[in-house]
This record gives sequence, C-alpha cells and structure tokens, in this order.
Amino acid sequence: MKRAVLYIHGKGGCATESEHYKFLLNDCDVIGLDYLTFSPWETGIEIREATKGLKSKYENVVLIANSIGAFFSMNAGIDDMIQKAYFISPIVDMEKLITDMMKWANVTEQELESKGIIHTDFGEDLSWDYLCYVRKNTIRWHVPTKILDGSNDYLMSIETISNFAKKYQATLTVMENGEHWFHTDEQMLYLDNWIKANQ
Repeated sequence: MKRAVLYIHGKGGCATESEHYKFLLNDCDVIGLDYLTFSPWETGIEIREATKGLKSKYENVVLIANSIGAFFSMNAGIDDMIQKAYFISPIVDMEKLITDMMKWANVTEQELESKGIIHTDFGEDLSWDYLCYVRKNTIRWHVPTKILDGSNDYLMSIETISNFAKKYQATLTVMENGEHWFHTDEQMLYLDNWIKANQ
C-alpha cells in the first residue's frame, strides 16, 4: 500500500506547492491541504481532520510542513497518526516570534493586551488572544522529524531551531546562506537533494 504525504504550506503558500514533491516521492500519494483558517486553534482542527482522513485510507502518513505550517501541524495533535515529518524553515517557537515582532514594532505587552490587535508597518497583525493561546498550549511533538533551515533565516534563529531539534531528537540540516523561504534554483536543488537523502 502506498504511503500518503500530507503537505502543509506556509503563509502566502497554497496546496499546489505539493506538486513539487510528487516526483521526489513517487512511491507516495502527495496531498496538499489548502487550509481556510489562520489561527492555531482553527487551523489545527483542519489539519487534524485531514490527517484522520488520510490515516483511514493509508497505513502510513508522512508530513511535509513549511514555515508556520509546521507550527500549525505540531499544534494539531496528530503525533499518533504521523509516521515521520519533514520540516522546512519551521516556526518552532511561536511565542518568541511574536515577542520578537512586538520588539520590531515597538509594542509592549500592556499595549497589546489593551488594544487586542495591533497592525504593524511590516504587514503582520499582532494579537493578544494569539499570544495567550500560544503560551497556554505548549508544543509537544513526538514524531521522527528531519528539519531543513537556512543559515540566514530571519524569522527563527539557528539557535532556536537547534534547541528544538535537541529537545525532540530531530535531525537538523542547515544550508549556508539559505533563507527562510527556499525559492531560488540553488535553494530548491538543495531542498530536493535533502528530501532524496532523507527518505
């Protein structure tokens, strides 16, 4: 029986990105999820339902998750349904990312709590409810995981990614001069070779 690969895109991405992985994982059925919500409490439900659906049809389900898609997936409570995972530039510490963005926007916790939502000049909305949810729902992840990140990832430092990898015994590969968004020909070739080497 073929394995299923569930692809969870990052912000601004889409399910059709999963097409890229079909020739790399030609022994698998690759399915991309176009989630319709953008909060961990809602998107987690969508991912969990999609995983349940695949698990009912396939013996093994593999996860490929990009950027915030990795955070949403870890928050979805799917550990027991996933055989292994590939994370590409994952957001592994959402609280740190939010507090970093608050510093960039010169926003204090008191201001955010008072206003609820604050729009920033760099296009991200800061949400007090989101921050509170993240703090109350600590990530727990018990799936064999391979991580690919770029040394120039501006959203998650290599130190943060490394700490996560050590905590959960994940294997970390870092592309020198790689970015958060793998998109150039050189970066995509590196990603493809990484997937092939870690099957």
